[in-house]
This record gives sequence, C-alpha cells and structure tokens, in this order.
Amino acid sequence: MSRLLKATFTPPVQTYLGKVAEVKLGATRKEGGTRARNIIIGGETAPAFYTFEKPTPHPPVVAVDVFDMKVSLPRAVKIHVKEVIEDPAEWAKLAVKRFDADLVTVHLVSTDPLNNDTSPRHAVKTVESVAQAVDVPLIIGGCGDPAKDLKVFKAVTEAFVGERFLISSVTREMDIEQCAQFIKKHGHVALSFTPMDLNLARGLNRRLREFLTDGDIVMDLTTAALGYGLEYAFSNMERARLSALAGDKELAYPISSGAANAWAAREAWMEMGQEWEPRELRGPLWELVTALPLLLAGTDLFMMMHPAAVKALKEVTKQLTSPTGTKAGHIAEWISTRIASEEGSTCEKS
Repeated sequence: MSRLLKATFTPPVQTYLGKVAEVKLGATRKEGGTRARNIIIGGETAPAFYTFEKPTPHPPVVAVDVFDMKVSLPRAVKIHVKEVIEDPAEWAKLAVKRFDADLVTVHLVSTDPLNNDTSPRHAVKTVESVAQAVDVPLIIGGCGDPAKDLKVFKAVTEAFVGERFLISSVTREMDIEQCAQFIKKHGHVALSFTPMDLNLARGLNRRLREFLTDGDIVMDLTTAALGYGLEYAFSNMERARLSALAGDKELAYPISSGAANAWAAREAWMEMGQEWEPRELRGPLWELVTALPLLLAGTDLFMMMHPAAVKALKEVTKQLTSPTGTKAGHIAEWISTRIASEEGSTCEKS
C-alpha cells in the first residue's frame, strides 16, 4: 500500500505595524450612562479570524433595526414585527429579548422633511422611550437629510449626555465640525459614513480626527447587497482593514455594515418562480449571504433586520472565534426551521 509522505505545516505567522482603534459603545451607570453593559468593538492587530496569528479581541456584534414610525417592510420581515411596527419601544424589546440583538438601531425616519418632518424634540422623546425599554447600547439613525440630521443629532446628544450612543451618521455633506463637537462634548461616538471610496473615507476621518479621539469613531464604507455590488463592498472593506494593519491611521477604525441593505434587492423579497420559494426563507438567506463575506473582510458591527439571519450570523461568528476550533456542521440547521407566514400557516425548507 502506498502512503503519502508525512509533512508538518507551520502557519505563516506575520506581525503588523498597525492596530484598529478600540471603540466603546454604551455607558453603564458607573460610567455616567444608563446601559446595563457596554460593548467594545475593534482592537484588531491581525486580519479577521486569523486566530493562528492573534486571537479576535472583540467578536463582531449585531444591531437590529427599529423604526420610529410605521414603514413598508418586506413580508418576510413584517411577519416577525407586525405587532410592534408602530411602537419603537416595544419593537426594541422584541429585538433584544427575541432576536438576541447586541444593540438596537433607532431609525428616526419620521424627521425627514419629505416625510412627517417631526421635530428634534419628538425624536428625543422617541429615543427616550427606547432607552427606557431596553438597556443595551443604542445607535441613533437619522433620516438622511444633512441639515435636519444635524439638528436632530444635536438635540439627542444633548438630552443623553454620556450615554455613548453611536450617531449614525456623519457625512461629508454635513457641518462636520459642528457635528463632531457636540458628539464629543456630550460623550457619544460618530459613525463616519462615505460611499465606496477609501479616499473619501480617509478625508472624512481626517476631519473628524481634528475634534474626536480615535476611540470616538466608527466607519461605514457602504454595504452593497448580494447581486448589487457585494463583491465591491467586500473588496473595499478588506482593503480598508489591510491598510489599517499596514499602518494607515486614517482607516484604523472599526467597520460597520448595513447588512439590512440586502432587503433593497428585489430578489430578496419579490415573488419569483417556484424554484425560488418560499420568500420567507429566501429573504433572510439574502441578508445572511450579504453579511457573511463582510464578516470575513473584518466588519465589527452589523445592522440587520431578520431574526433568522441574525441568529445564523451570530452562530458563525461564535464558531469562528471559538478557541476550541470550528464545528460548522450544525450552522446550516436553521435552514430547516419552520417559518410562520403572514397568513399564520408555516412553511418548511430542508
């Protein structure tokens, strides 16, 4: 009988010049806030999950999206939140207790001048109701209008001094100096948002660093969904992380990904041929497959919507960061989960 020659393999361990900044989200009572605990992201000194080089300092975390008004949602998501869709505080409770969210993102979409144009004071009341309902760190999402977001963010940061909310987001179109100053003054964290261009990210981060410390910045490089540029989003985030490890201080920040952007892809929710059904399964798969490559690129924080996608991503993360090695066989078991339909019946896929 022939046998292969035995050989040893030594992983090609490297050391890196740079380190990703550590950012703390949320503040406990002892730290001047009201959260039950805080969450630290970043701190990497090696590529994502290169545990043969360095252990993962802080596992990636997941925030679940909550909206401050009734919004149109894909059917696959709506069936899980339809009872709370008009109550952001109850929605946040559901996200934490049932969906196992590490954080909650409060999207203040009603403040949009083209929507309900609600006031900054109204936004503060909404955030207050959510902050009282759950004790996890919060992400405060604006409406996307630079002028209105500046007013809303100013009001929220002033009303919740020291809470270390992640303010989502600071963009190149805003008054960067003013926004950064009140984020710093009132003890919060800035989410630096740019399109998929690392030079733009460097420029915005450079401006923020004039007013904020490295521990006060998280960056969002834009997430394109599966089928709509995911490969470019992956490449962009991977390049940012490798540049940070190579010593580029302007990109040495934790990365946030809006993986829920997957639901903007028509294929995630629209009615298609029988071979693509059921939609209740296809949708969360689309969100999960959008998130997984970005997890491997080095993303530290995901903003998501569907509980099955959240559960699967967290399980993969747990396996990848386990000191005892990975046992991936059961990760796909959720695919056979019985999923309730909008009409109350169930569907099963295996």
